[in-house]
Amino acid sequence: MTDRSEITKSLETTPQATHGDVAAITELRALYGSLRLEIGKAIIGQSEVIERLLICILARGHALLMGVPGLAKTTIINSLSQVMSLEFSRIQFTPDLMPSDITGTDILQETDQPGRRAFVFVKGPVFANIILADEINRTPPKTQAALLEAMQEHRVTVAGRVFPLPSPFFVLATQNPIEQEGTYSLPEAQLDRFMFFIHVNYPTLEEERRIARETTGSTVQALTKLMNGEEILRFQEVVQRVPVPDHIYDLAVDLVRRSRPNSPDASPSVKKWVTWGAGPRAVQYLIRGAKARAVLQGSYLVRMEDLEAVAEPVLTHRILTNFQAQAEGMTSTKIIQCLLEEARGEAARG
Repeated sequence: MTDRSEITKSLETTPQATHGDVAAITELRALYGSLRLEIGKAIIGQSEVIERLLICILARGHALLMGVPGLAKTTIINSLSQVMSLEFSRIQFTPDLMPSDITGTDILQETDQPGRRAFVFVKGPVFANIILADEINRTPPKTQAALLEAMQEHRVTVAGRVFPLPSPFFVLATQNPIEQEGTYSLPEAQLDRFMFFIHVNYPTLEEERRIARETTGSTVQALTKLMNGEEILRFQEVVQRVPVPDHIYDLAVDLVRRSRPNSPDASPSVKKWVTWGAGPRAVQYLIRGAKARAVLQGSYLVRMEDLEAVAEPVLTHRILTNFQAQAEGMTSTKIIQCLLEEARGEAARG
């Protein structure tokens, strides 16, 4: 980890950085290390997953985690809500879940006047700061769509009435591999609402040995609250002010346009293996994610490596491969790596 004094010195020499932003970024960089150590009491490994979740939160985005059961996806999200002192709500998605079970519903209740009853809206579990949509693809698309307005507009509309959601607000969903029995594909409109698609992989050999030793006893460590909602909102505002060089904007647009098979900018490999590519929302998420990643690294300026670090989780679920790609073992992740290599080559020649 970079020394704090070095971070402060580099920030102070950045012309766009104000004194308040310098202090906030230095504070956040220190908090980032503390957050990882604290979450490490409950989670062994998965450091990349934790970093990407924090980037999503700082960039005001939502995240979709995919992995086989038993990889601590739910525990990671629960631990994150504890150390951030945020109101947490878990929704277990099942085939019989209804949209009103998520958003809430009107219930007929007695009023103060004898014999009089009226409908009162009872808020559903979506009214919290962090929503864990657990196994979101085990419920039909009709129920999945109940989250669309909440994720995009941060509000819920019921019977023509609008109810704002608390701030900050994040949906962190988990998904089982689509090949498993009893799963439904998420609609493209739903997938596009998620800023990051995060693969949760199996632990390494050493991590799995630690899991066997450290998580099978009777001791359960309580997690310390390190942040609150107001601090998160303040850090989000700092992230929004991070300057982005013109060549980073150009690179983000170029990556997205190259992912579209019908675009004149598309490479032969994309035209061969991709059915459709990313839309304009991907450009926004690339920039916002790169800003948040730069701040976590203690920088007040977005660099090439920040954009490259967020390219895979932003673009993976926005690039749909065709049957030929599947037959040849070409995945969207591999295509993204090809796009990045092309971009690096052009940047080197330029």
